[in-house]
Amino acid sequence: QVQLVEAGGGLVQAGGSLRLSCAASGRSFSVYTMGWFRQPPGKVREFVAGITWSTSSTYYADSVKGRFTISRDNAKNTVYLQMNSLKPEDAAVYYCAAKPRGNVVTTPSLYNYWGQGTQVTVAS
Repeated sequence: QVQLVEAGGGLVQAGGSLRLSCAASGRSFSVYTMGWFRQPPGKVREFVAGITWSTSSTYYADSVKGRFTISRDNAKNTVYLQMNSLKPEDAAVYYCAAKPRGNVVTTPSLYNYWGQGTQVTVAS
């Protein structure tokens, strides 16, 4: 079992930045491929970014490439999402997710563990 707790959401002006964190507890964090997803109101959950367990290779949705950066600190059992140049359309509940080993995938149902989410609001 892995427990995930997100933090760092809040209200920011368009063009601003936020840094989300996701702290993991439970079984060895380093063997989990991690993903960030978001769910705007009334819409389906969508992939934002992912980072592999072995090489820390990163992958991004086209909508956030060049603006968001995912990283992980295995010593702290934490994955981060640095969000820059935020736009109103980035507003959503952001979730981190974990899957044991393997590649980054964009399908939410393929992740085994989820956090409770953190709200990001972007004012225009």
